[in-house]
Amino acid sequence: MAGGITETGEPYSAFVGLVYMFNLIVGTGALTMPRAFATAGWVVSLSLISFLGFMSYMTTTFVIEAMAAANAQLRWKRREQEEIDDSDSTSDYSDDDVMNRGRSAPETKPILSVQRGQVDHFDIAERVEMGQMASMFFNKVGVNMFYICIIVYLYGDLAIYAAAVPISLMEVACGNHSCSAGSVKYNDTDPCWGSVTRKDAYRVFLSVFTLLLGPFTFFNAQKTKYLQILTSLMRWIELTCSRVTAASCFSIEIQSYRSAECDKIVVGRRDVPTSCTMMQLRVAFTMMIILALIRIGKSSGEGHPPVASLSGVPNLFGVCVYSFMCQHSLPSLVTPISDKKRVGTLVFLDYVLILGFYVLLSFTAIFCFKSSLLHDMYTLNFTDNCNVLNVPFLRYFLGLFPVFTISTNFPIIAVTLRNNWKTLFHRDGGTYPWVVDRVVFPLITLVPPIVVAFCTHNLESLVGITGSYAGTGIQYIVPACLVYYSRRHLEPVVGRDAVNKHQSPFRHAFWVWFVWLWAAFCLMFVTANIILTDTKK
Repeated sequence: MAGGITETGEPYSAFVGLVYMFNLIVGTGALTMPRAFATAGWVVSLSLISFLGFMSYMTTTFVIEAMAAANAQLRWKRREQEEIDDSDSTSDYSDDDVMNRGRSAPETKPILSVQRGQVDHFDIAERVEMGQMASMFFNKVGVNMFYICIIVYLYGDLAIYAAAVPISLMEVACGNHSCSAGSVKYNDTDPCWGSVTRKDAYRVFLSVFTLLLGPFTFFNAQKTKYLQILTSLMRWIELTCSRVTAASCFSIEIQSYRSAECDKIVVGRRDVPTSCTMMQLRVAFTMMIILALIRIGKSSGEGHPPVASLSGVPNLFGVCVYSFMCQHSLPSLVTPISDKKRVGTLVFLDYVLILGFYVLLSFTAIFCFKSSLLHDMYTLNFTDNCNVLNVPFLRYFLGLFPVFTISTNFPIIAVTLRNNWKTLFHRDGGTYPWVVDRVVFPLITLVPPIVVAFCTHNLESLVGITGSYAGTGIQYIVPACLVYYSRRHLEPVVGRDAVNKHQSPFRHAFWVWFVWLWAAFCLMFVTANIILTDTKK
């Protein structure tokens, strides 16, 4: 996620990139959005998510421009190095060498004044991850702040995942599936198995989850065959369930995917979804939307959401920011696109589609179910309500859908977080003692999110806080800083006349300052709301 220059990857078309981006953004955050909509009111929610979608699109264009600038800088440095090597090896100069021989201050003479028309310096040909861009354009303090922001976000991600899986397992194991519990809201103190309460069952499942997946944090996931076996098993189960579910619910023919496509795993960043994951997302989300629409169409919907409720705005803000998160994965997503001429247009269309999807999913949910009965994880609303879904297998499929999807990602994100800790404290020429490298770093990676998950399983709050703080940093502050400092850094090198074909349409400095001010306002507003809420309690 925050690495350096890596392999570009197998190229694909712009349309495939659009599909990958859609599936990358639409994830766990979308499942917590209906409850946030119901709490904030439908008018406020529609207005806020539209604005936040626009802000996320703007900062996405900032990151793409910074990626192009980073590629230009790499080409410039490589050219400089080649000239130095040539001057050391021979005293015979070519025509190009003569033209550049008098240049003694490389940061003051534009390179494109010599090479204009020969090479597109801003072509995004090398995948430069955000960590490398931060190293290129930020000072030491800025780089450290970037890694701290990434680390906090990954901690939030792990806490959300660590809570989501046990919650789903608890609801499926302890819920009443006799078709008589659709209007019941359970408490943590309600019994699950005899004297075992639901909260106890949640912690049992969390303990099992930690014991099964936690040890992978201590190893290199790329070289751990057991993680590969676990990932393959989980995704084959998901694929089988998705096929059966789609065939039984929608009577459609499901395309057969090769096993290799469902076994891909990439460490160091959140990779683009595989074909297997895409299918699971399509089936689950499409099923929930259609089932809710059918119930609403029969005039059986029970939802009467408020028009506006400002008390729910801070949490809705965090959920929406988290749900639009993709900026940290853009280098892995955009670089392999073979034809990047229409990347800007496709990104805009993607955001329009994603916004429409979020609105459709959330509005069908809040008008189908009572606001008080909406779960933090929306899939759980279909597990105990036979008025919406009366096929037991399908109810179990939706209830367990997050378990298989999230469980395969938890070890990968944990290893990514561990590696970011190592990068933050790394010093040139230094190595870590074995105990620090193999024990301390994995422990500081695994323990905090598990402790948070043990203390609370309020998934909506976890997503809201992660999005409000770390999400604001990654989605707003970091992209704005990258594009601002990349412009300042490259202007003396490439000159004012050089044209970055991937330049953001929001090229005026006003938009960068607007993003910074918006981020500062959001942080203050969310913090003030948390303090005031705790004071009232």
